[in-house]
Amino acid sequence: MGVNPRELRRMLKRMGIEAEELEATRVTIEAKDSRYVVDSPQVIIVRGRGQPTMIYVVGEPREVKQQAAAQQPQVSEEDVKLVAEQAGVDVETARRALIEANGDIAEAILKLKGS
Repeated sequence: MGVNPRELRRMLKRMGIEAEELEATRVTIEAKDSRYVVDSPQVIIVRGRGQPTMIYVVGEPREVKQQAAAQQPQVSEEDVKLVAEQAGVDVETARRALIEANGDIAEAILKLKGS
């Protein structure tokens, strides 16, 4: 004997629990060495009084391996602006130099100044 979804929502509301379903098209979970992707998931956010918010993802995950060599280093806009200012170049040139230097600010500046 199943439970009527409307009745279930009413019961949860009486207990101070709110459930909201999202119309998600994809969920991606980034792990240290891999990535998990769930296509066409059912996503439910559950909030309760005094409880942490929970997110339920229902669907079939597939693992996508990440290749360390293919990943570019993350460079912040602050670092890009600093390198551009110190080396006297535009921000795109500074960004490329930072990526080539694996995010090393000093190396990027020295390379751009020709030292």
